[in-house]
Amino acid sequence: MIPARPRLDEIPADLVAELRAAGLVVEDLYDEVARAIDEDLPGVDVTSVATIPAGSTGVGVFAAREPGVVAGLGLAELVFRYVLGDGVSVTDRLPDGSRVRPGEEVLQLAGPTRGLLTAERTALNYASHLSGIATATATWVDALAGTGAVVLDTRKTLPGYRALQKYAVRCGGGCNHRFSLSDMALVKDNHVVAAGGVVPAYRAVRAAYPDLEVEVEVDDLDELRELLAAGCERIMLDNMTIDQLRAAVAITAGRATLEASGGLTIERAREVAETGVDFISSGALTHSVRVFDLGLDLREG
Repeated sequence: MIPARPRLDEIPADLVAELRAAGLVVEDLYDEVARAIDEDLPGVDVTSVATIPAGSTGVGVFAAREPGVVAGLGLAELVFRYVLGDGVSVTDRLPDGSRVRPGEEVLQLAGPTRGLLTAERTALNYASHLSGIATATATWVDALAGTGAVVLDTRKTLPGYRALQKYAVRCGGGCNHRFSLSDMALVKDNHVVAAGGVVPAYRAVRAAYPDLEVEVEVDDLDELRELLAAGCERIMLDNMTIDQLRAAVAITAGRATLEASGGLTIERAREVAETGVDFISSGALTHSVRVFDLGLDLREG
């Protein structure tokens, strides 16, 4: 029913280049797609074999069922390429990051009907989840428009899916916080306890890694003042009220970059941004996002 799975070097070069340009490791994606398809196919797709004549061809159309921002359509195409090899042709695909209306077609493919339906769910799982993240992020971006504040994601991502989820945040117009524990230092409350205070913690990191960006989390304005006096240039304001945030911005007076974090919601986003903070971070962009409603409609070939 399904041709021999192609090697990665048999996947169209333009698709591979597109995924790499998005900052994704295509070899890892390809292995992930293989595992996902293996979950569905320990044997054969019994429903498709029973209901669809061998040799039938069709056209599969991904359409948005709601307004939002799409992401992961290139990855969805990779799924179909993996299942069908050169038996599938992509006749239309919107760029990731496109804003769409209900009913708008976002991806159209043609190929063997059985294979299209075999690949359907895995492709939709990826694209619906990533589009949900992109759509949620775009909602925050819209809420902050004109304030100067930027929405950031966090490391609260599904294990193994961080690169994809952070890619979807970028598709929605947001920015990425650190990717790992190595590319930036973020001193949080437990580090502060272990080091004996915000300033000792900051100085310990600065001494150990003098060239690395360091951000320190503070719980009150006194800790903020201490860090500013120590020369800290990036500070996270954790679970502060609107009045505290305004005071923090006034105290800082441009000497450091300020990030508001902790329990923030889209309903409060603009009010928080209007305090003058530089960044607003939200783990909800990735850890509790609702999937975007995409569907595949099959048409006769």
